[in-house]
Amino acid sequence: MEKETYGLVVIGAGPGGYTAALSAARAGIRTAVVERSLTGGTCLNRGCIPTKTVLHGAELFRRTEEAADYGLLTGETGMDLERLAAKGGEIQETLRSGIEGLFARQKVELIRAEGEILEAGTVKAGDRILKTERILIASGSEPVMLPVPGSDLPGVVTSDGILSRPLSGLGRVLIVGGGVIGTEFACAFRDLGIQVVIVEALDRLLAGMDREISQSLRQLFKKRGIELHLSARVEEFRRDADGGLVCRFLEKEKETEERADLILVAAGRRPCLRGIDTERLGIRTERGRILVDENGETSVPGIYALGDATGGIQLAHAAAAQAKRLAAHLAGKASPVSMETVPSCVYTDPEIACVGLTEAQARERGIQAVSAKYPMLANGKTVVESGERGFIRIVAERGSGRFLGAQMFCGRATDMIALCSMALGCGLTLEQMACAVYPHPTYSEGLGEAVELCLEKI
Repeated sequence: MEKETYGLVVIGAGPGGYTAALSAARAGIRTAVVERSLTGGTCLNRGCIPTKTVLHGAELFRRTEEAADYGLLTGETGMDLERLAAKGGEIQETLRSGIEGLFARQKVELIRAEGEILEAGTVKAGDRILKTERILIASGSEPVMLPVPGSDLPGVVTSDGILSRPLSGLGRVLIVGGGVIGTEFACAFRDLGIQVVIVEALDRLLAGMDREISQSLRQLFKKRGIELHLSARVEEFRRDADGGLVCRFLEKEKETEERADLILVAAGRRPCLRGIDTERLGIRTERGRILVDENGETSVPGIYALGDATGGIQLAHAAAAQAKRLAAHLAGKASPVSMETVPSCVYTDPEIACVGLTEAQARERGIQAVSAKYPMLANGKTVVESGERGFIRIVAERGSGRFLGAQMFCGRATDMIALCSMALGCGLTLEQMACAVYPHPTYSEGLGEAVELCLEKI
């Protein structure tokens, strides 16, 4: 076998892997990426990009049906789901080509093969042996399927498989899981005119987020006709006499059944470590995730890991941030990227975005905090675009006015949260944030108003 020497070999070409590879290459490190499937990882091929394409198409369809209020006469409208799927494929191909073009320009070698770590400093990629100073595991994650009877039935799918099957002809979809994946798909299906049922084991949607956001989303879903079953434990999937799918679950200890044409299991994701024999290599793990230090290095010197493979926040931009920090470390430089500024985003309608601390979290840390909430129905842009009831909340330290965090449930929240992430990373105060002029009419005016309201409480 041919042996080649690199400064860094990356296993996995998802957001963490390709960002690390490009950043390392720019720092002058000879880099190769080993990818057994498509560049872009889960995010581009089965997650973020295809789901957002469906969400955008579904929202356009719903907005078209509401367009008569603005004088737009469209006549009878319909949705070509096959064309929507094709559009998603076109977008994915464009973005994959972009990544591979960047690899070529930065002289990052892309090796399409299954990657196997033989030992520290050695990676087997197909019929090639790669010698390298450092190895980065960026193998991502895979969906969790519930260990209940009937989980292998046709029509019971995870997020990886749902967009690879035709969506036409669906009248009713049952979603197991009220987290980020489940709520985003719920919005998309409902906007496409499909009945949606959510079965969630915990007592609220988006349980890891601000409680008021969870409550607001629950109210919105009920308004849109999405059926919710909370504190519900799935017991079984089966086929009924007519061939339809049935989900049997216990809801507050009461046995209940719901029927559907399709069941989406969105019960979380786990690290994907295929081809990485952590036990043989001596890489420490915990509950299936790779343990790393503050520099991303595993218990084996010279082997690093990041992103979903290490558990924690399973977000594409979190993995990319870790990748930039790692590349700076490998180049012997300090990284300006702070993981404390990583925002969480949910692409429901309205959007949800959070960064930093809630008021309760700040107080748990012994920080004297105050917060203020601005209702977005007072925002001109929200009213012009017939937006739903929403809010922006700002959290700051009492006395100093230091910005601590923000929670948003409103239009363009996932774009505006970047301003708050920057403010957090730069250690800005509310007075400094209030120096900015927020253009009118925009959603960002709501952010400026929330800052002013919170400033009054300092």
